[in-house]
Amino acid sequence: MSANDLLLKNIDSNDKYPLNYEELEQTAKENLDAGSFGYIRSSAGGEETYRKNTNSFQKYSIVPRFLTDVSTLNTEVTILGHTYPHPLFIAPVGVNKIAHADGEIAVAKAASKFGYPYIQSTVSSYSIEEIASATEGSSKWFQLYWSQNKEIAFSMVKRAETAGYEAIVLTVDTVMLGWREEDVRNQFSPLKRGLGQGNYSTDPVFMAALPDQTEGSIIKSMIENIYHPTLNWTDIEELRERTDLPILLKGILHPEDAKIAIEKGLDGIIVSNHGGRQLDGVIASIDALPEIVEVVKGKIPVLFDSGVRRGSDAVKALALGATAVCIGRPFVWGLANGGQDGVERVLENFLQETKVSISLSGARNLAEVRKLKIVRN
Repeated sequence: MSANDLLLKNIDSNDKYPLNYEELEQTAKENLDAGSFGYIRSSAGGEETYRKNTNSFQKYSIVPRFLTDVSTLNTEVTILGHTYPHPLFIAPVGVNKIAHADGEIAVAKAASKFGYPYIQSTVSSYSIEEIASATEGSSKWFQLYWSQNKEIAFSMVKRAETAGYEAIVLTVDTVMLGWREEDVRNQFSPLKRGLGQGNYSTDPVFMAALPDQTEGSIIKSMIENIYHPTLNWTDIEELRERTDLPILLKGILHPEDAKIAIEKGLDGIIVSNHGGRQLDGVIASIDALPEIVEVVKGKIPVLFDSGVRRGSDAVKALALGATAVCIGRPFVWGLANGGQDGVERVLENFLQETKVSISLSGARNLAEVRKLKIVRN
């Protein structure tokens, strides 16, 4: 379907559904309990980083080129040996059952339908194997949270390999949970409610280390293992030795860390501040992106997330050098507003808005997007 066809279909449709991010969030608020909604919406501290992430996109403006034949558009991108139909990914978001009972399975199915590679969270409500079975043949990566018992981490990586996942994304900014006042206010923790144990309760190494097989032991050990403040470059070197899959580091904001990642033989990085959910008061992801792209010099792919709300945001990130862009909260609101169908609406609209934005910028492919002029206001 062309972008114009989708626009006209939506105009002619009698269906009423939320279109933009604000409408999606408001409708989700009406559908969810306060604890679930607050967990998804909120961020760390005073939410300065959360606001920066979205507001900072407004500082960058596209300078379009016209009188170029944009009747054809090729959005294909090749990353780590795999060619994807467009540069939009599903960011890893855990405990999706708090938004809808079908959780990650609904999201992964929607992602498959529209060609979004799906990055599965370690703290998913459903396991690697369940999602692989439900979405056979689609592109999937596995996001890894390190573990105090590192053999658990290695076991999950092996399971992802066996299930046909294409890459490992090690998140490096979650050595402990960020200070999230909304969750304290609501007395709400989806981890303590057992909604993020899909990969733990099915992991043989994790289960073998438990004192007993009760729900309480599973949750207690999972939370203990997620706390891993000793994570360092030596651990990453060992992870490199334990898998043949490409490894990307998610949470990189400092150009020196990007340089070290290259020196250590990492295969890619994701510029991210965890959507503002970890450390408050840090640089917006979009402001960190240009300098990291500059030091990487094309040696490894540089993906991007945090604060992406519209297709034009994705175009700005791509023009500033991102290899691909990951979508987070918008699809979660879609999940809360209608399960798989809700996610599909969000992903279809986002993809088409991105394509329209690329064409209206005067670009016909991603190489031309990266040559667009971007000015900082």
